[in-house]
Amino acid sequence: MDDLRRQLREAAEAHRPDRERMLARIERGIDPSASPHASDPAAGRHRVRRGLLSWPRMTLAGLAATAALAVGGLAVAAIVQRPQTPPAPTPSPSATASTVPPSAAPEALPAPTSGSRPPSAPPRHSASPSPSAPSSSARPTASRPPGSRTEDGPLWADGSVDPHSTDSWAQSNVTFKTREVLTALTVELHVPQTGGVKDTGHWQTPAAADFTVTVREEGGVLVYRWVLKAGRTVPVGQHVFAGQYGHDAGGRDAGGDWYRIDAATAGGRASVWGDFARTS
Repeated sequence: MDDLRRQLREAAEAHRPDRERMLARIERGIDPSASPHASDPAAGRHRVRRGLLSWPRMTLAGLAATAALAVGGLAVAAIVQRPQTPPAPTPSPSATASTVPPSAAPEALPAPTSGSRPPSAPPRHSASPSPSAPSSSARPTASRPPGSRTEDGPLWADGSVDPHSTDSWAQSNVTFKTREVLTALTVELHVPQTGGVKDTGHWQTPAAADFTVTVREEGGVLVYRWVLKAGRTVPVGQHVFAGQYGHDAGGRDAGGDWYRIDAATAGGRASVWGDFARTS
């Protein structure tokens, strides 16, 4: 259809009526002298009569031809100028995006503010309390009980400075034995600040995954605290909990250090505590 319109448009634009030829034809129909037989009087009369008789016909024929050309031109113009059916609109990207429900679109993250730094990973032995551990506000720093009680019910305990300690580093060991399965247990190691005391690590012989461990300085005392998680137990036997720390060079007096153990069994509760041997 588009090709036909293009051909009709080109034909209409290329058409040029030959006005001179049309006038010549009309003159030949009116003037007998334009005929090749003008020398014959009879023929002339016959031609004049025929010309006179055909003049209305020729006039009508000319008018018909002109009307046909006019109608044809109008038809071509109508075809050429006929508005084409516009193509279906293509949805724009913005319109397509607007149809996506808000819940399907990913939520944009807020841009970092100038000078902000991403939070760093907590240290290996973080002093911040875990959700299951009592906070310092909920559990005040325990005061040192008078004397020592190294045995209570199924528990027996002892505190000692590890022989592998050095001039500027030490490890304090809290060793205890239980004759019954423990359903609750809290072990505390208290190391007073005597100069440069700083946590360097800790460990225990029971499974580490069974305990929540915190290390923090409370009232000038570095406190290591192990709390048995709910639903876990400690088996019968001997167990060791150790705290490691650095201190000023020249040795350290552990006479002010102390430990405490609070436990529960199926038959009741037990608590033991004590100190560490003095070192020069």
